[in-house]
Amino acid sequence: MTTSNAQSDNYSYATVPTQFVEANGLKFAYRSYGKEGDIPVIYFNHLTANLDNCDPRIMDAIAAQRHIISFDYRGVGATTGEQGTSIADMAKDAIAFIHALDYKQVDILAFSMGGFITQELLLVEPTLARKIILTGTGPRGGQGVSDVVGTTYKDIFKSLLTFRDAKFYLFFTQNKVGKDAARAFLNRLKERTENRDTKVKLSVLKKQLKAIETWGHDAPADLGVFKHPVLVANGDNDRMVPTQLSFDLAKRFPNAEPVLIYPNSGHGGIFQYHEEFLKKALLFLTK
Repeated sequence: MTTSNAQSDNYSYATVPTQFVEANGLKFAYRSYGKEGDIPVIYFNHLTANLDNCDPRIMDAIAAQRHIISFDYRGVGATTGEQGTSIADMAKDAIAFIHALDYKQVDILAFSMGGFITQELLLVEPTLARKIILTGTGPRGGQGVSDVVGTTYKDIFKSLLTFRDAKFYLFFTQNKVGKDAARAFLNRLKERTENRDTKVKLSVLKKQLKAIETWGHDAPADLGVFKHPVLVANGDNDRMVPTQLSFDLAKRFPNAEPVLIYPNSGHGGIFQYHEEFLKKALLFLTK
C-alpha cells in the first residue's frame, strides 16, 4: 500500500517527492501530484526512461487539472528488480502498480514504448483504463516497429561521438527548428536539481530493445474489441516509430479521435509542440 495520496497543488514536477509502493514483488518508485480525483492520469514513459525523463511542462499542465502519476518500470531508476524481457511482462507490472495504489480505473497518457505497454495492459485488464492517449507509438506487429532497435543503437553511437544526449537525435528533426526544440526539451529535463532519480543501466537498454524487437515481430492484437476513447498523436517525421504507424494504430481502435500530427517534428512531437498538444489532450481527458 502507498503511504500517502497525491501531493498538494503546491508542488511542480521539479519538486514533487518520489514515493514508493510495493507490488508484484517489487518496490516501485513513483511521483504523484495535482488535483485529487477518482480517476488519475498514469503516464507510461519511453525506452530507458526514468522519472526524470518526464517533460515537466506536460506533467505540470495536467496536474493543474488532474491528478497525474509517473512511475519507473521494473529495474529502471529507483524501482527494484531486473528489467523485464517482454512488453507483456511490463504491462503486468503496471497493472500491479496501479492496483497497489488502490485505483480501479485510470486514464493513460503513453509515449513510445509506453504505448506498447498500454496495448498489452488492455489485453489483460481492459476495464482498468478509461481514456487513452497514445503518442509516438504503434501497434504490435506494425511494419517498422522492430526497426526501433537499429535506429536507437545508431543514434546512441552518434550521441557518444558528439557528446549529446541521444534524445537530441532520436526525438527531434535535425534542422534548426528541431535542434532548437531538442535543446529546450533537454533543458526542461534538468529543471529538477534535487532528489533526482537513479540513472538507468546499460543492461536495461539492451533488454528493453530486445523486448521491443520481439513485440514488433509478434502477431498483431485485435484492438477492435476495445471501445475506449483513444487519442493518437505524433510528429510528421518520426524516425523511431514511423509516423504512418500512428494512423495504423488509430484505425484499429473503433473510438479513436482524428490523429494529431505535428509538422516539422519527429518522435518527440508532443514535446516540441507541448502547448498545442496539451490543449487537445486536456480537452480529451476532461470532456
